[in-house]
Amino acid sequence: MSAVTEETQDAHGRDTVGSIVGDYIAKLRGGDVGSMPAVLGLVVLVVAFSILRPETFTKAFNFGNLIQQSAGVTIIAMGLVFVLLLGEIDLAAGYTAGTAAAVTSLLLTSHDWPVAAAIVVGLLTGTAIGFCIGTLVARLGIPSFVVTLALFLALQGVVLSIIGEKGSIDSGEFIAKLNSDNLPVWLGWVVAVVLVGAYAGLTFVSNRRRRRNGLTSEPNLLWAMKSGGLAVLTFLVVFYLSIERSPNANIKSIKGVPISLVIIIGLAVVLTVLLSRTRWGSHVYAVGGNAEAARRAGINVKLVQLSCFMMCSTVAAIGGLMLASYSGGVNNVTGGNQTLLYAVGAAVIGGTSLFGGKGRVVDAIIGGTVVATIANGMGLMNQPDSRKYIVTGLVLLVAASVDAISRRKAAASGRI
Repeated sequence: MSAVTEETQDAHGRDTVGSIVGDYIAKLRGGDVGSMPAVLGLVVLVVAFSILRPETFTKAFNFGNLIQQSAGVTIIAMGLVFVLLLGEIDLAAGYTAGTAAAVTSLLLTSHDWPVAAAIVVGLLTGTAIGFCIGTLVARLGIPSFVVTLALFLALQGVVLSIIGEKGSIDSGEFIAKLNSDNLPVWLGWVVAVVLVGAYAGLTFVSNRRRRRNGLTSEPNLLWAMKSGGLAVLTFLVVFYLSIERSPNANIKSIKGVPISLVIIIGLAVVLTVLLSRTRWGSHVYAVGGNAEAARRAGINVKLVQLSCFMMCSTVAAIGGLMLASYSGGVNNVTGGNQTLLYAVGAAVIGGTSLFGGKGRVVDAIIGGTVVATIANGMGLMNQPDSRKYIVTGLVLLVAASVDAISRRKAAASGRI
């Protein structure tokens, strides 16, 4: 019997709900918990706040506002995933975001640059910062904690120098719309259908190709469950965001999918493809899992490290634009205060390992939603900032503990 036939029979043998659930439970017992704790925590938070503040938390207006509030931090967290996968850290990511946003805003408002050119220069500013960090870490061997801590301090001064005595810079009309405007309702539905259709089609073709080549693939039933679940979740979100959610609809109508959500999803798709569908992505996981083994396998470890820091800072620059858009400009706290802490927390809470080698871009989105839900829900309950920080810190500590325990189980079961 050929390998392809055996694989096909194995796939059909696992194509039942019971076998799928059994496989998943086995993964959990082996320490591969993924983002499951974060998802469960998010469900608990949503249920709790919905019961405690049903008149405000469950409203469509608050839902849309929560997405826009969390956009900047979530995107910065998506970039941090690349560094965390190596077992490194970037403490300067927040002020990298602020610096890139300040450069873009300065070019737009003080020098009248075209929007596209100003944004490109802002992104390149992030890339250049990442190149400096990566060079010092990969080539000189300076610990990333020390390098990024130094830049955390230095970039604060750069931002203050750019914004000048006024203490702030307006970002211009285009940037302001990125995290405040919404898509037309019809376009939101089009994007949803395309997204779900693309996921279902591409994963189906990928599974067929893997079976044809004798490789392991997910059962058809599991594919259908994932595709169906994504469709239900996506269409519910679009439906909820498509209803009128303005408190004063007669003055200004607010409905449609926020542009910031489209940016987050689009960026997540691109970054996920880079990590899961390219040789470079497999090298990132290999270096994060065991740098010495990766080096012996012929992987250019230093180049991978350099590229990950550059990716982190470039994505942080995008996050900086979203922060500036939400606040109406760049000031001395853009990218500062708790921005970095929330971004790192979002990535870890979502399931990215602090030890390297395990994590996904979607983890940052899930974790960012958890962090934003805590801040939003407790704000609606009129809780002081001190309690918000305490709760968020405890959630992060629990996530780190789950990561450590699951890693120990995975080692004991031979998965790592």
